[in-house]
Amino acid sequence: MIIDAHMHVWPDHIADAMQSQRPSGMPLRFDGKLSGLLRTMDEVGIDKGLALGVGIKASVVARTNEFIGTVPRDRLVPMGTVHPELSVEENMKHLKDNGIVGVKLHPLFQALSLSDPRVRDIAAALAEEGMPVISHVGSGGDEEANERGNPAALRALADDIPDLKLIACHYGGYHRLDDAEEHVVGSSVTLETSWPPTLADLEKERLVAIIRRHGADRVVFGSDWPMADPAAEIAAIRDLGLTKEEEDGILGDNLARLIGIS
Repeated sequence: MIIDAHMHVWPDHIADAMQSQRPSGMPLRFDGKLSGLLRTMDEVGIDKGLALGVGIKASVVARTNEFIGTVPRDRLVPMGTVHPELSVEENMKHLKDNGIVGVKLHPLFQALSLSDPRVRDIAAALAEEGMPVISHVGSGGDEEANERGNPAALRALADDIPDLKLIACHYGGYHRLDDAEEHVVGSSVTLETSWPPTLADLEKERLVAIIRRHGADRVVFGSDWPMADPAAEIAAIRDLGLTKEEEDGILGDNLARLIGIS
């Protein structure tokens, strides 16, 4: 089974607008729509994926979760959104009302900091409910935005809430691998493999060392669709020279075990 942990999707009208916005300076490789996502999954052979919704401000949290709650559950796991300008109770209500399974945090686009006590309180509530969290970690914006999601802050959040099922995108530090290796690799979090525009840009030997130091059974595949091509990213994982057990785990088995996908 192949499961993609990192697939952004938007309502059609927002997806059309995103084509000209170039998130983190990157063009979209695909259309960003639900129909396009399902088509890509079929073409590539991805069995299931995490559909990520990101509410960039508090006022759009409710409708973002309403949309993500409509994805087909036989193919996609709805990962909704929260915002620190809403109370813990409001955030949890918007998630539960729409049957959301977990949450995506995006310090770059949501203007939230992983070190914000309000984010910590929301994460604690999510941990209490057994809801997994997947978070962008590292760079991709301006200096202030990059600092909001720095690897040390992610590690502190994980240490502060040990029961939280926390997935760190981009090996724990997009364009900050040195910091990721210092603070995140070897910690309790689960690492995710995306590195847009392609994982193939990174040195294979370094990736294998990171995976094995962290524990290959706690690494999950993510493409970062629609900014990256899942077919190329799966090929990059298979080109690392891992054992079959390690490769199968990363491409699907580990995430299935972590969040209960059958």
